[in-house]
Amino acid sequence: MPDQPLFLERASFRRRRLGDAARVLPVLAACLILVPVWWMPAEVSFAWGAVWLFGTWAVLIAAVWALHRALRRADAATLRARREIDQDHDHAL
Repeated sequence: MPDQPLFLERASFRRRRLGDAARVLPVLAACLILVPVWWMPAEVSFAWGAVWLFGTWAVLIAAVWALHRALRRADAATLRARREIDQDHDHAL
């Protein structure tokens, strides 16, 4: 019985950390886009800047997609663990 609540804690911990990563992603995106503009304005103002901007944009889209999938899986694992604990609790009564 103690193993099941531990699983729920692990699943919810993973879900919270993934949520934190999703909250940090916009800040990371702003840094990735703005820091080169501040540090190297001459290089970023031409074609290299466009490549950097759209490359960063594409990587961020992939990161959001991966986080979304991981969050959906973590939610499913948390719900599954809660159902198992509730069923075990109901059977114990």
